[in-house]
Amino acid sequence: MADSIRYPGKVDLSSCEKEPIHIIGTSQAHGVIVAYDRKSSKITQIGENCKELFGISAEDLLGQGLESIFSKNVTQRITNSLKEDGVFDIEETEINGKKFIVIPQITSENLILDIELIDDKRESYDFQKELSSLLNTLTASRTAEELCNDAARITKSIFEYDRVMIYKFDEEWNGKVIAEEVNEGMESWLGLQYPASDIPKQARQLFLKNRVRAISDVNYSPVNIIPQISPVNNKPLDLTNSKLRGVSPIHIEYLQNMGVGASLTAALISNGKLWGLLACHHNTSKFINYYQRQTCEFLIQVFSNELSVKESGSFLSNIEKLDDLRVKLINQIQKKNSIKKGLSSARTKLTDFLNCSGAAIVLNGKIKLLGDTPEKKEVKHLIKSFLAKQNKNLFFTQNLRQFYPEAENFKETGSGILSVKLGQSDKDFLIWFRPEVIQTVEWGGNPENKATYDEERKRLTPRKSFEKWTEKLTGVADSWKDYEIRGASKLSESVSYVVLENQKKEIDILNEQVVDAHRELELFSHGLSHDLKAPLRGIDAYAHILKEDHYTDLQKEGQMAVDTILSSAEEMKNLIDDILSFAGVTNRDIHKNTNTTNTMIDDIFISFNTKSNYPDTEILVEAHMPKIIGDKRMLSQVWSNLIANALKYSEKSIKPKIEIGSEVRDRKTVYYIKDNGIGFDSKYNEEIFNLFSRYSGGDYQGTGIGLAIAKKIIEKHDGKIWAESKENCGATFYFFV
Repeated sequence: MADSIRYPGKVDLSSCEKEPIHIIGTSQAHGVIVAYDRKSSKITQIGENCKELFGISAEDLLGQGLESIFSKNVTQRITNSLKEDGVFDIEETEINGKKFIVIPQITSENLILDIELIDDKRESYDFQKELSSLLNTLTASRTAEELCNDAARITKSIFEYDRVMIYKFDEEWNGKVIAEEVNEGMESWLGLQYPASDIPKQARQLFLKNRVRAISDVNYSPVNIIPQISPVNNKPLDLTNSKLRGVSPIHIEYLQNMGVGASLTAALISNGKLWGLLACHHNTSKFINYYQRQTCEFLIQVFSNELSVKESGSFLSNIEKLDDLRVKLINQIQKKNSIKKGLSSARTKLTDFLNCSGAAIVLNGKIKLLGDTPEKKEVKHLIKSFLAKQNKNLFFTQNLRQFYPEAENFKETGSGILSVKLGQSDKDFLIWFRPEVIQTVEWGGNPENKATYDEERKRLTPRKSFEKWTEKLTGVADSWKDYEIRGASKLSESVSYVVLENQKKEIDILNEQVVDAHRELELFSHGLSHDLKAPLRGIDAYAHILKEDHYTDLQKEGQMAVDTILSSAEEMKNLIDDILSFAGVTNRDIHKNTNTTNTMIDDIFISFNTKSNYPDTEILVEAHMPKIIGDKRMLSQVWSNLIANALKYSEKSIKPKIEIGSEVRDRKTVYYIKDNGIGFDSKYNEEIFNLFSRYSGGDYQGTGIGLAIAKKIIEKHDGKIWAESKENCGATFYFFV
């Protein structure tokens, strides 16, 4: 047997939470662990105490079948269950003249058997009979506190341990003894707290899988599993569900330092979470057999059910109250048509919703304080520096200093906070504050005296003192209850919905105003067009009369003046038409249909009479381009404006050339038109689409509106248009819809 535990392989024992207690590689001494490989039907690992308990050495059993340990009938029942449904019953059997109970657990590769000695001191029937009468008391408990006291008393009565405690975890996994039954003359530990490090994370996780854990003798010698590494998977044996699993040497030393000789610990579950522990201590060794542990498991199941019912009942009752308050607050908001007034100036206020000293309503960064709170500048800094940076919409703590050190400055009014965002905004919050509650906490030993590393043994050693140690806590508020957290979250959702509804109403009003403005702009544009075109028509008409009837009578300067009047009138007419076209695009509804792109482009070239007007320009158009979906009239205008620009700005090239085609980018059909004209500086890639933007100099006629119209149309189709160019290197325009 092992004098001390050596974990199989290299493990990190620098902290309690890193200790791999599920692969400890040892068992307790009152039974034998057997690992049976399901594929080979052979024993692959076994506790070395098999020689002492079975009278057969490990060497003689390894590689053999189960019949090397059990009778033919027992072996047959176990192997049949393994072949059929994997559901095993416990077996009582005799080996080497001793009575054992066989407790099977199945894993992905192994059948693990806990083969325990049977203690005949007390029959299970006696336990069940006594338990049935005591359970009536347990189920009759009216409150959670009464339930815990009854459970401690019943457990001590049945199992006769020297000390029985109900140990409840807080939010940080510190434990507090809230109920206790102890032998006369022993010091009471009722009310003492123990740090989370006393029961590390991996131990808490194991309690959820294996709810009852017994250590019969704290001073036992650990029994090695042979071999330590499985020949099947080259890993240590996983003993998560084994009742005989060896005990961490750190925990053994911890119990020895407490003066404990044996222990029984059971997980208390409430609503699926580890709520606390039933902890039983005995001053000397004490064996609890399988049936007694099953009785304990039944007891804690009843306790957990009753606890869940009581806590759920209280939770639901409080949730109903908060729902009523939430409805009142939302009604007030809607009645006053103001979130701030609805939460602060009506009969029911935000501070009435939760048990708090004060609250803050933060809307668009503006803060309204209610009750006793930190100063406005402190709340503003808290939001900007901390709350706005949180990833989650809800944040709560009873000790804000842990997360936000500046909270030390306002701990009297804001040691605890519960904050919810309204929607996704970092400027809208509801915040509740709680003041510090100066507390005197009695610990079972100084919580700062945690486990230390022993260089000689190459592992941690637990603290040695458990004398009552008193600590004065400041800067800590009362904790937030689950129902308060849920209630605050629901209120946030309701207020956020009101915010969205208000925003929607504002947007609807703005949209109506925009529609009215567009309608007025269109009327104004048409009116302005009429008013501008009327005198323009007169100017143009008289200028034509001058040219037709009196042109030859004029001197050269006069002829130039007439030509200038005619060209300026034409430019003015084109500008007015383009402005009207731009305004029309803004207000026009889209009528989408599927259009043949090549036909659309051919029609534009025909309308431009390109063969006659641009005889030297080479025009290449991709055959069978993908069809384009959208408003035919609008998209024709886009193609027309882009083609007109390409023809105009490439006309003076030595060999004018235009290419029109399509390509696929990011699963979108992108159309393009490329020319080899004068191009433009790439810094104007975006500005070129602005109204009246022209970067081509005075040698080319144009209003500077065509590209703005094209962009407007493409954006109305939820598409995108852009350009790529360099001066004197041509330009390429791309778009998709």
